[in-house]
Amino acid sequence: MWTKHHKKRKLGRFVMPLITVAFLSYFGYHSIHGEFGLKATEKFDRQRAERQARLDELTARRKTLEKEVALLSDGSLERDMLDEKARFGLNMSRADEIVIFH
Repeated sequence: MWTKHHKKRKLGRFVMPLITVAFLSYFGYHSIHGEFGLKATEKFDRQRAERQARLDELTARRKTLEKEVALLSDGSLERDMLDEKARFGLNMSRADEIVIFH
Protein backbone atom coordinates (compact mmCIF):
# COMPACT_ATOMS: atom_id res chain seq x y z
CA MET A 1 0.00 0.00 0.00
CA TRP A 2 1.32 3.30 -1.05
CA THR A 3 1.01 6.31 1.22
CA LYS A 4 1.90 9.86 0.55
CA HIS A 5 3.68 11.79 3.17
CA HIS A 6 3.29 15.54 3.06
CA LYS A 7 5.85 17.78 4.47
CA LYS A 8 4.33 20.10 7.05
CA ARG A 9 4.47 23.67 5.81
CA LYS A 10 4.85 26.48 8.26
CA LEU A 11 3.06 29.00 6.03
CA GLY A 12 0.13 26.66 5.40
CA ARG A 13 -1.24 27.33 8.84
CA PHE A 14 -1.51 31.07 8.15
CA VAL A 15 -3.38 31.00 4.85
CA MET A 16 -6.89 30.71 6.27
CA PRO A 17 -6.39 33.29 9.06
CA LEU A 18 -4.88 35.73 6.53
CA ILE A 19 -7.84 35.29 4.18
CA THR A 20 -10.20 35.81 7.11
CA VAL A 21 -8.41 38.99 8.25
CA ALA A 22 -8.41 40.38 4.69
CA PHE A 23 -12.11 39.57 4.28
CA LEU A 24 -13.10 41.18 7.60
CA SER A 25 -10.88 44.22 6.97
CA TYR A 26 -12.40 44.85 3.54
CA PHE A 27 -16.00 44.62 4.70
CA GLY A 28 -15.27 46.43 7.97
CA TYR A 29 -13.78 49.40 6.12
CA HIS A 30 -16.67 49.60 3.66
CA SER A 31 -19.29 49.30 6.40
CA ILE A 32 -18.00 52.60 7.81
CA HIS A 33 -16.63 54.54 4.84
CA GLY A 34 -18.51 52.97 1.95
CA GLU A 35 -21.38 54.35 -0.12
CA PHE A 36 -23.93 52.83 2.26
CA GLY A 37 -21.77 52.95 5.40
CA LEU A 38 -22.20 54.74 8.69
CA LYS A 39 -20.73 58.05 7.51
CA ALA A 40 -22.96 58.06 4.43
CA THR A 41 -25.96 57.41 6.68
CA GLU A 42 -25.07 60.43 8.84
CA LYS A 43 -24.73 62.59 5.73
CA PHE A 44 -28.08 61.32 4.45
CA ASP A 45 -29.79 62.14 7.76
CA ARG A 46 -28.37 65.68 7.67
CA GLN A 47 -29.61 66.19 4.10
CA ARG A 48 -33.01 64.80 5.00
CA ALA A 49 -33.38 67.24 7.90
CA GLU A 50 -32.33 70.20 5.72
CA ARG A 51 -34.69 69.21 2.94
CA GLN A 52 -37.55 68.66 5.37
CA ALA A 53 -37.07 72.20 6.71
CA ARG A 54 -37.05 73.54 3.15
CA LEU A 55 -40.20 71.55 2.36
CA ASP A 56 -41.98 72.98 5.40
CA GLU A 57 -40.98 76.49 4.32
CA LEU A 58 -42.22 75.94 0.77
CA THR A 59 -45.45 74.35 2.00
CA ALA A 60 -46.21 77.39 4.17
CA ARG A 61 -45.44 79.70 1.23
CA ARG A 62 -47.72 77.69 -1.04
CA LYS A 63 -50.59 77.82 1.45
CA THR A 64 -50.20 81.61 1.63
CA LEU A 65 -50.23 81.89 -2.15
CA GLU A 66 -53.27 79.59 -2.45
CA LYS A 67 -55.11 81.74 0.08
CA GLU A 68 -54.28 84.90 -1.89
CA VAL A 69 -55.36 83.29 -5.17
CA ALA A 70 -58.63 82.17 -3.58
CA LEU A 71 -59.31 85.77 -2.59
CA LEU A 72 -58.69 86.95 -6.17
CA SER A 73 -60.81 84.34 -7.95
CA ASP A 74 -64.17 82.51 -7.93
CA GLY A 75 -66.31 85.63 -8.32
CA SER A 76 -65.71 86.72 -4.75
CA LEU A 77 -63.19 89.37 -5.68
CA GLU A 78 -61.88 91.16 -2.63
CA ARG A 79 -61.38 94.81 -3.55
CA ASP A 80 -58.81 95.32 -0.83
CA MET A 81 -56.71 92.35 -2.04
CA LEU A 82 -56.95 93.47 -5.67
CA ASP A 83 -55.95 97.01 -4.70
CA GLU A 84 -52.99 95.74 -2.65
CA LYS A 85 -51.70 93.50 -5.46
CA ALA A 86 -52.11 96.20 -8.11
CA ARG A 87 -50.25 98.80 -6.02
CA PHE A 88 -47.47 96.35 -5.22
CA GLY A 89 -47.15 95.26 -8.85
CA LEU A 90 -47.16 98.80 -10.22
CA ASN A 91 -45.06 100.16 -7.35
CA MET A 92 -47.46 103.05 -6.76
CA SER A 93 -49.24 104.57 -3.78
CA ARG A 94 -51.34 107.57 -2.98
CA ALA A 95 -49.89 110.73 -1.49
CA ASP A 96 -51.72 110.26 1.81
CA GLU A 97 -50.65 106.61 2.31
CA ILE A 98 -47.83 105.19 4.37
CA VAL A 99 -46.04 102.23 2.79
CA ILE A 100 -44.55 99.57 5.04
CA PHE A 101 -42.45 96.93 3.29
CA HIS A 102 -42.22 93.47 4.79
